[in-house]
Amino acid sequence: MTVLTVKILVVDDEPAIRKLLRVGLTSEGYTVIEAMNAKEAMSLVAREQPDLILLDLGLPDIAGHDLLAKWRGDFLEQPIVVLSSRTDEVGIVRALEGGADDYVTKPFGMKELAARIRVALRHRLQQRGEKPIFKTGDLSVDLVKRIVKVADKEVKLSPKEYDILRILVQYAGRVITHQHLLNQIWGGPTDVQYLRVYVRQLRQKIECSPDQPQYITTETGVGYRLREAEQN
Repeated sequence: MTVLTVKILVVDDEPAIRKLLRVGLTSEGYTVIEAMNAKEAMSLVAREQPDLILLDLGLPDIAGHDLLAKWRGDFLEQPIVVLSSRTDEVGIVRALEGGADDYVTKPFGMKELAARIRVALRHRLQQRGEKPIFKTGDLSVDLVKRIVKVADKEVKLSPKEYDILRILVQYAGRVITHQHLLNQIWGGPTDVQYLRVYVRQLRQKIECSPDQPQYITTETGVGYRLREAEQN
């Protein structure tokens, strides 16, 4: 899939935001279609089959969370990137747990948004063909042999540290919520402080400067994001 063939549906009730996205994304080579409410969006998804959806949570007719739940309940597979206010951490977490691929806070920069779109599109294409060795910078993770290296030197991780890293690798470039990690690793509701302790230990083993991480970054109040893989 080349960028010129990618069709993006923008769902937002603010004309100024839609114009900003239309101009910015068109300049990136994308084809942009627009909906001002959920009803229009559902119609356009059925008719136009967009490759990716940019969804504002504050729609006038149906709440963005409910529209997201309906689409995922109907097994809609297209990546969905949520647009949200900067302070709406609860809404962001709810959206990510409800099936959103990523989020971008308002106000946003077009370069950041374009990067999130590329990650979401790449991840969809790679889901059925996961590479056994993940590499980014000096970090490499062999998902078959369970070997982690930094600058070609093997790093020993505890089972939970490795599980955290494995999940982050699976969704590299995308934010993973605290709750998703807790459910996957501890099997249910657990104090998020346990997760923070293990992430801190993991950073001490793979980061050159754990206090200024370049691989595992914190999405405040939401979760963590692993730097995406290098493209060959």
